[in-house]
Parts: sequence; C-alpha cells; structure tokens
Amino acid sequence: MSAVILDGKALGLRIEAELAERVSALKESGVEPHLAVVLAGDDPASHVYVRNKQRACERTGIKSTRVDLPNNVTQEDLMRVVANLNSDNSVHGILVQSPTPYGTDELAITEAIDPSKDVDGFHPTNLGRLVMGQVDGMLPCTPAGVMKIIEDASIDLQGKKAVVIGRSRIVGMPLALLLAQKGVDATVTIAHSRTQDIAGICRTADLVVAAIGRAEAIQAEWIKPGATVIDVGINRVADDSRESGSRLTGDIEPEAANIAGHITPVPGGVGPMTISMLMSNTVRAAELRLN
Repeated sequence: MSAVILDGKALGLRIEAELAERVSALKESGVEPHLAVVLAGDDPASHVYVRNKQRACERTGIKSTRVDLPNNVTQEDLMRVVANLNSDNSVHGILVQSPTPYGTDELAITEAIDPSKDVDGFHPTNLGRLVMGQVDGMLPCTPAGVMKIIEDASIDLQGKKAVVIGRSRIVGMPLALLLAQKGVDATVTIAHSRTQDIAGICRTADLVVAAIGRAEAIQAEWIKPGATVIDVGINRVADDSRESGSRLTGDIEPEAANIAGHITPVPGGVGPMTISMLMSNTVRAAELRLN
C-alpha cells in the first residue's frame, strides 16, 4: 500500500492564483494589499522564510515591505516599529518573524500588533475568537493550511479520531480547536512530551498530525493502516550520501507512506500552505478594511 501524496505546493499555488484575482479586484477599488514583515537579527532560517514570503507576495500582487533590524535591537525599538506599522493606514498585515533576538519578549511584541493586522493569527484577540468558534478572521497560518489540505482532499473527519502531537500556541492548540469545530467534528486528542503511550494513541487515530520539531520521532509502525498523516515538522539532518551532507525530513518516519492512506511530503506539504495562508490573511485584512 502506498499513500496518496497531499501536495501542499500545488494546492498553495492554486490558492495564490485565486488570491491574485481578489488582489486585482481590490486594486480596482483603490486598495493595494500591503504586508509588512519585520526581520530582526541574522537567523539564517528566518531569512529564508522571509524571502519565500516575499516571493509569494510577488506571485499574488501583494505589496511587500521588509523592515530589517539588527541582532542587538531592543524591545523598545521593536515595539516602536510595530506601533508605527499599526498607525500606517497603507499597511494591512504585520508579521514579526520568529524567533526574535535574545532578550526580547516575543509574546509582548505579538500582543502589540493591531489584531486586525495580525496576519500570523497569534494575537490573543484572534486566538480567543477561535476558541469561541469564530473562524472567519485571522487564523494561525499553519493550522489553517492543514485544514485546507484536508478539505481539498475531501477527507471526512466527522466522528473520527484525530491526534495532534504538539501543544504549541502556533500549531498544536489552534489546530486541535479547528479539528473539533462544528462541521469538522473530529474527536481530538492532544499529545505532548508528558503523554503516556503516544504509540498506542497513534495506532487508533484516523488522523495523525505531528508538530514537535524532532526529526522522524514518530515511528511508521505507530500509524494505523489507511490513516491520514500530516507532517508539520521540517528538520535538517546529516546525510553523507548527499552532496550537501544533509537532507530535510519531517517529524514522522518516511516509511509511514507505506502504511498511511494520505500523507503530506516534507518538503512540499504543509510549508507552502503556511505561506499561502499568510497571503490569504493579508488579502482578507485588506478586504475587511475596504468594507
């Protein structure tokens, strides 16, 4: 048995094509969707992520502004930048790239962003709306991307068992809420580092989502035959057989593809969808401003 590959890259490009049409309509109405990305420090991965976001803006026609700050930026300077972007009426979306430099308070920075411009979906107001079952606002991008993948594949989760491995405010917790919402109706278990018998829980699950950031920590033999497997993790590990000396892998052993019914690849699965959902939130923010 070989799993159906859930191609997040192809789906993301389709979504961006639809967004480009909405962007054109907004521009005809005199509104140019505008995303401002704040990049503080010299983290190599962050620079890659920001470049990918800028390219997505180009594909969809969204105006992109990048604010570069040094590694020794202070909390006060970061808060001042956010305040200036909040007051700039030409900016519809604000994203402060994580992680922020040592000594800064990332949660305080997130809370300082205007909730209507919080295209990451992490502001307490937006997360609170999600808890209340309101899913028409700024949803966290990775969980929203996972839900789009499941929806596009016509995977019915009503009454099915789902396990989300990882309880972060960025992925695990909001995704569990989305899976349990009315209309999706999965029965959700949140597993984490203190959970006993994760293997046993996974073996009964119709949907396994791994978001723990540990390379291939979830073993293929834990997967129920025919289950849907969503691998949020992306990790770089040593591989002497490759010219680069390394390879990218997820949180789930690749051999799970021989057992699962559907599976996301790494790379090319959840990652591209996260960026597409960021574009979607930015366009949505611009539309809400127009209305």
